[in-house]
Amino acid sequence: MIRFPNLRLFTPLAALLSLLVGLCTAPAWAQDSWPARPIRMVVPFPPGGSSDILGRIVADRLGRMLNANVFVDNKPGGTTQIGTDFVANAAPDGYTLLLGAASSFTVLPNLRKLSYSMDSFEAVGGVADYIAVMAVRKTLPVKDMKEFVAYAKAHPKKLSFGSAGEASAGHVYGGTLSRDTGIELLHVPFRGSVDAVNALVAGDIDFVIDGAATPMVKAGRAVPLATFYRVRHPELPNVPTLKEAGFDIATSKGAGWGVLAPRGTPKAVMARLSEALRKILADKSVQEEFLRANSIASWQTPEEFRLGLQADQKMYSELLPAIGVSKSQ
Repeated sequence: MIRFPNLRLFTPLAALLSLLVGLCTAPAWAQDSWPARPIRMVVPFPPGGSSDILGRIVADRLGRMLNANVFVDNKPGGTTQIGTDFVANAAPDGYTLLLGAASSFTVLPNLRKLSYSMDSFEAVGGVADYIAVMAVRKTLPVKDMKEFVAYAKAHPKKLSFGSAGEASAGHVYGGTLSRDTGIELLHVPFRGSVDAVNALVAGDIDFVIDGAATPMVKAGRAVPLATFYRVRHPELPNVPTLKEAGFDIATSKGAGWGVLAPRGTPKAVMARLSEALRKILADKSVQEEFLRANSIASWQTPEEFRLGLQADQKMYSELLPAIGVSKSQ
C-alpha cells in the first residue's frame, strides 16, 4: 500500500520552501527580464550640440543592441551639474543612464561644492574623445594661429570668445590659450555650444573653441585655425592641430564622454551595458557617425574611465587657478 506524507505537516513546509526559493530567485528573474521598459539616457546639455548628437547616437545604437527603447532626455544647466545630479539621485534599476561629460567630474569638483561625486555612479565605460575646433569670425583679419596671437597681442582685451558656459571645455581651452600665449581675451558664456556658434557667425564674438563650429567651417561661414586635439579633425583634414600650428597648449588627456548609471545598479545589468557599449564602439559605421558629434570613438573599460577622470581632476586642480578660474564659495 502506498503511504502519503502527512499533508497537514507537508503543506506549510512546502509553502515555506517555496517562499524562500522565490525570495532568492526574484532578483535574478528581475535582472534577466531587464530591460522590460524604456531606458532614459540623460544628456546634461541642450539639444543640437556635440554632446546631444553623441547622446542620440549612443542611445539609438544601445537600444538596437538591447532590443529596447532608449530615449534621450536633455537636462541642461549648471554646466552639466543639473543633469548629472538628476542621474546620481535616480533609482539604481538600470532604467536611468547618463551620457557623462568628463568635465562634470574633473573640472566642476575644482570649482564648486557638488552634491554628487564619482562615487555616486557606476561607470559603464568611456565612449569618446572630443575634437574641439578653434574658429574665428570671417571678418577677423587672421588666417592662422600665429597671425591670431599677434593680432590679439596688438589688441589686448579686445577679442572675445564664446563657450557653452562657465568652466565648459571651450572656456577652459580659451583660458589656457590666453595663459600659454600671453594674450588677454574676454570670455562670453552662453547656454550651450549652438548659441555660442550662432553668435560667432553673427559676428557678435570673435572666436570659439568648440567642435560645434565644424558645420559652419565646412559651410564657409567661419574660419578654422586649429584643432585642440592630438590629430586633425577627419572632416577638416586641411586644418592643423595646435602642435602642427606651432603651439604646445595643455589639454585634457582623458575621455571626453562616458556612460554612467546610479551607484547600486545591479552588476548583471552593468555587465550587459558595458559589453553592449564595447561592441557598439567597435562598429565602423558608429565610428563614422561619431564624427558628426566632433568626437572620436574611444572605448575605455569602467576602470580605465575612472582612472582617466581621477588624473584629469588632479590636472585641472592645478590648471584652473592658473588661468583665473577660481572656486566659488
